[in-house]
Amino acid sequence: MRIGIIGGGELGGSLAEWWAQAGHDVVISAPAADRGLTGIVTATDAATFGDVVLFAPEWVSAHSLIDATAGALTGKPVLDATNPVVWTRGHGYERAVPKGHSGIETLSEWAPDAQWVKAFNTCSPGVLRRRRGRDPLLAEFICTDHREARDAATRLIGDIGFAPFFAGGATNACLTETGGPLRLREVDVADATAVFAEAVASGR
Repeated sequence: MRIGIIGGGELGGSLAEWWAQAGHDVVISAPAADRGLTGIVTATDAATFGDVVLFAPEWVSAHSLIDATAGALTGKPVLDATNPVVWTRGHGYERAVPKGHSGIETLSEWAPDAQWVKAFNTCSPGVLRRRRGRDPLLAEFICTDHREARDAATRLIGDIGFAPFFAGGATNACLTETGGPLRLREVDVADATAVFAEAVASGR
């Protein structure tokens, strides 16, 4: 599978490495100063290249990247690993979307022709690196309204040693984002059903 990654950073770089090891063709976007390295391209090129796209920038740049790449995302599964927050000096973070509204729902409004699926935003890259491929497998929660995107995310999560767990449609994605009950929870796949039910019961 061809995978384009928009928004490098530690998460994007780790996933690029693991997917390449699993036999996928991967390119990753980066600032202009880093281009010229093998597999480093513009965000637009990454969106065009991928059969599937990982969208993992800081939220502050998400809208401009959507504006630059939306046409290339049409019809494609796009794994959204963002958290809809803006960091403020001395005040931590502020949510950038209304309460009860997930980031993926906002991205879907900005690029409605893409097949958005929330994934890879609950655990830190350090946790993913430590738990990758180890029993019991780490559950990776996914939320989407698109069956093709769900299938793509399920395959790509499994290919690198995690256990995909479907957590419902896009409206449930706020459970996995910053401030949600599933955010930063290291959940074994055997416990995922109970933990997810608890998260739903606790509300958004």
